[in-house]
Amino acid sequence: MGKNKHLDSHLWQKLMVNYLWENIFKRDAKNRTLTTILSENLLFRKLSKKELKFVENIVHERHYRADEVIFKQGEIGVGMYIIVKGSIDITITDTDPTGKAPTKKVLVTRLISGDFFGEISLVEENGRRSATATAAEDTLLIGFFKPDLLEILERSPATGVKVVFELAEVLGRRLKETTDKITQLRNEIRLLADLQKEKGESGK
Repeated sequence: MGKNKHLDSHLWQKLMVNYLWENIFKRDAKNRTLTTILSENLLFRKLSKKELKFVENIVHERHYRADEVIFKQGEIGVGMYIIVKGSIDITITDTDPTGKAPTKKVLVTRLISGDFFGEISLVEENGRRSATATAAEDTLLIGFFKPDLLEILERSPATGVKVVFELAEVLGRRLKETTDKITQLRNEIRLLADLQKEKGESGK
C-alpha cells in the first residue's frame, strides 16, 4: 500500500510538471521578425508601435547553441523567454521514489518558434524553476526579466500597466488550464487506484 502511494505521488508530480510546461498559447510562428514576435506575444499584443519599439530596446536577445542550457531545474527564476527561432527542450530530473533506479532526465515537451516559457518567474519571489530548459538546436531567444518589467513600469507606467494586465491574464489562463488538468488527473488516479484495488481483491 505504501509503495503504491509513493508511485501515485511520483506519477502525479511528473504529470503536473508536464501540464505546467505545455504551451496553451501556441501560434504558427514562421518567418517572424523581432517586432512581430513581440507584437503577437500575449504580454505585448496591446502595445502601440511606439511602445513596442520602447520594449525592444529593453529586452535581451540571447543566442544558444544546441545542447546549451538556458536554466536548470531548481534554479531561481529571473524571467521569461520567447523563442524567435530554434527549439527548446523542457526536461525534468526523474528520481525513483524507491531509490532502486538511477536518476534520469525525462523530456516533458519541446517548444518551438513563437512559444514562450518561464513567465511565472516575473511575479514569483525567489521562485525555483520546475524544469530544465535546453536548446535542442541553434536557438535565438528574447529574454524578458523582472528588472526589465520594473524598468518599464518606472520609465513608462502606462506601458508597464498594459504588460502587467496581460501577464495577469496569461497566468490566470494557465492557472485555469492547470486546475482543469488537476481535476482530470485526480479522476484518472482515483480510477487507477480502484482498478488496482479490484485486481488485488480478485487475486486473493
